[in-house]
Amino acid sequence: MAASKMCLALVTLVFCIVLISPAVVQAAFQFKHHNNEELATILEDVHSRCPNITKVYALSENSVTGNPLLLIEFSDEPGYHELLEPEFKYIANMHGNEVLGRELLLKMADYLCEQYMAGNESIRSLIHLTRIHLMPSMNPDGWEMATAAGGDNYLIGRANNNSVDLNRDFPDLDRLLYSEEEERTVRNNHLMDQIRHLDHPPQPETLAVMRMIMEQPFVASANLHGGDLVANYPYDESRDKDGSIESLSPDDDTFRHLALSYSKLHPRMSDPNQPSCDDTSSGFGKQGGITNGAAWYSVEGGMQDFNYLSSNDFEITLELGCEKYPKTERLAQEWEDNKDALINLIWQSHIGVKGEVKDAVTGRPLVNAVITTRNVTRINETHARKDLIKHDITSAQGGDYWRLLTAGEYEITASVRNYLPLIKRVLVTNPHHEPAFIVNFELQSATNQGQRTWEWDDDVPLDYVVEDLGEEFDKNVDEIPFNRENNWPQNIEEFDLGFKENVGDYNHLKYKWFPSPNRR
Repeated sequence: MAASKMCLALVTLVFCIVLISPAVVQAAFQFKHHNNEELATILEDVHSRCPNITKVYALSENSVTGNPLLLIEFSDEPGYHELLEPEFKYIANMHGNEVLGRELLLKMADYLCEQYMAGNESIRSLIHLTRIHLMPSMNPDGWEMATAAGGDNYLIGRANNNSVDLNRDFPDLDRLLYSEEEERTVRNNHLMDQIRHLDHPPQPETLAVMRMIMEQPFVASANLHGGDLVANYPYDESRDKDGSIESLSPDDDTFRHLALSYSKLHPRMSDPNQPSCDDTSSGFGKQGGITNGAAWYSVEGGMQDFNYLSSNDFEITLELGCEKYPKTERLAQEWEDNKDALINLIWQSHIGVKGEVKDAVTGRPLVNAVITTRNVTRINETHARKDLIKHDITSAQGGDYWRLLTAGEYEITASVRNYLPLIKRVLVTNPHHEPAFIVNFELQSATNQGQRTWEWDDDVPLDYVVEDLGEEFDKNVDEIPFNRENNWPQNIEEFDLGFKENVGDYNHLKYKWFPSPNRR
């Protein structure tokens, strides 16, 4: 009798599994090298399993051969920028023959959905507090070429289908910065505002990512490569044109922290006994698994430095291993080696401080407020640092800002044209995997002090914002004014980063009007 009951229970269990298993089996992630069609299928499958926290979308341009540049977003409000919520992105497969990052991000999408649905409190908290963008492949054409060649060539598939290395194709803002340093006229952030003509037309993949960087308020990010095992941080381009020397950014402390936050959680990257990939040096493990990019080798026109110098985004580069195209049987272990580090780096978008900048009287959010930071951490009882961090960030379209900082004491100044600046002193502690400390600024108008005001300042609808580059802008440049009835002139695209037919003209960006992203 007992045996009969057990048999009946087993039959019932098997029957139930048969009823529910098809979707589960179809959704099970397989470690393999997924082609471009399979990549899209996986992202759509993840979205179908987790529709309330994901959105699959494509960038504005396709690849040279027409492959869409797909991303999946994770957020508790997918498709919307939520006030004070930092945005983070991973981009992989920029070099088409460096494929490990591509597979890791596909698995990561699957993992985030799976763990969220399973009730993993850490993952649920991360997704509720962060808007996460995953781009498994920036160069799907290169992947196809590399795979067709057998995946064992260090060059075939590296470039896109126009034979252009995408990590040398971004505007060279480093050289602009370095030339201004020599002339002592340094502007240390958002340098695309100073670009009127590009020296070459960007590839469609590059242009699409440039637009994404300029449109979304990313706080931190990483691009995933292969060929070595190290976390690389800015600057990537050497100040010395003829060699590779260490070239540090003003945020070197923070960038080193970001790089270490990854390398220290990787079982081999920070191992001092880990051999180098080229057998000519002792490897990066002896220096914690991190390196300044320019100290390693100089990169002109790279995506990492473009993020930092064109926007508020602090990006590092992750070299994930010696093999650019690892064997299929290695992929599962590589996921285990990188999983915790990938998650931990996303959490670093919450270090430092964040807040809102508003008009003290009306409560109106103040856009493009400049956030300036000075490190005043005490050294001992009688001495303290007083280092101005010569890289400002700006508030986003909702007046919110994020300033990544390592632990210490800081003076933070918020300033906006026509308002009195306000300084606040803060202690940054960076508790583990917790939201950043909130420091809000309510600025008093200074229009009664005789300062000039923006044109139409009182008439601009709250869903639109204006950035005025100031009196120093070249007066010989033809201005294209904003028309209150028709918005842009008909021949100007709202988010145009250069006309596709020629090298690109930035004159019309003296005044940059952007529709505010949807917010709930």
